[in-house]
Amino acid sequence: MTVQNTRLGIWLMVATTFVFAIQDGISRHLAGEYNVLMVVMIRYWFFAAFVIAIAARQAGGVRAAAATRQPVLQAFRGMLLSLEICVMVGAFVLLGLVESHAVFACYPLLIAALSGPILGEKVGWRRWAAIAVGFVGVLIILQPGVRVFEIEALVPLAAAFMFALYGLLTRYAARKDDAATSFFWTGTVGAVVMTVIGVWFWEPMSGPDWVWMAALCVTGVAGHWLLIKVYEVAEASAVQPFAYLQLVFASALGLLVFGETLRTNVVIGGGLVVAAGLFTLWRARAKAS
Repeated sequence: MTVQNTRLGIWLMVATTFVFAIQDGISRHLAGEYNVLMVVMIRYWFFAAFVIAIAARQAGGVRAAAATRQPVLQAFRGMLLSLEICVMVGAFVLLGLVESHAVFACYPLLIAALSGPILGEKVGWRRWAAIAVGFVGVLIILQPGVRVFEIEALVPLAAAFMFALYGLLTRYAARKDDAATSFFWTGTVGAVVMTVIGVWFWEPMSGPDWVWMAALCVTGVAGHWLLIKVYEVAEASAVQPFAYLQLVFASALGLLVFGETLRTNVVIGGGLVVAAGLFTLWRARAKAS
C-alpha cells in the first residue's frame, strides 16, 4: 500500500498542470497550422501506446486491464474524451488559451450540477448557490448582449460540458471497474476513434513541426504519468483544487507566447468561476468527511 503524502501530491499536481498547460500551448500552435483531427489522432497514438505499456506491466497484463463488465459504457467514455479534446483544441485556435480556459474552468460546476440526475447524488443548496455564481462568471466572460456575441465562445463551453459528462461517467464506471481498466479503455478507444476520423484529414508536416508533435506526445504521456503518481500518493479531494493552476499556466502561455490579451471581464468572470469551483470541491469534501 502506498503511503499517503499530501504535500508531495500537491507538488506533483502543480507539475501536472504545468505540463498539461505546455501541451495546450503546443496543441494551439499545431492546430493553427494543421487539421485539429490529425493533430489529436497522432497524439492519441502515443497515448494508446503508453496506456498499453502501463497495462502490460500490471498483474494480469493487457487482458486483465481490458476486462470489463460494461464495455459499452467504457467505449462511450473513451470516444467522448477524444471528441472533447478535439473541441477544446479547436477552441484554442478560435479564442486562444486565456478565454478558452477561463470558460472551461466551469466543468467542476457542471459535474456538481449533473451529479444528481446522472449519479443520484444529492446536491445541497450551498453547492447550487456556488453553481449559480459560477455560471454568472461564465456569462461575464461571454458578455451576451453587451458586445456582439461570438458563437465561437460556446466552443469551450461545449468542451466543458463534454468533459464534465466524461468525469461523471468515469465515476459511474468506477462502481464496477477499477481505475486501470478505465484508463486502458480511455486510451485505446480514443486512439481507434481518432484514427477512423483523423486519417481522412492527413496533411504533410514540416520537419520543425514534427519536433513540436513529438513534444506534444511526450508532454501528453508525461502529464498522464504525473497524474497517476498524484493519486498514488494523495487523496483526490486534497489535490483537486490545485488543478485550477492549469488555467493560470495556460493563460500565462497565451499572454507571453501567443500575444493574447487579458480582458477585464475574463479576469472577473474567471475569478468567479474558480472561486465557485473551489467552494464546490470544499463542500463535497466536507460532506464526504
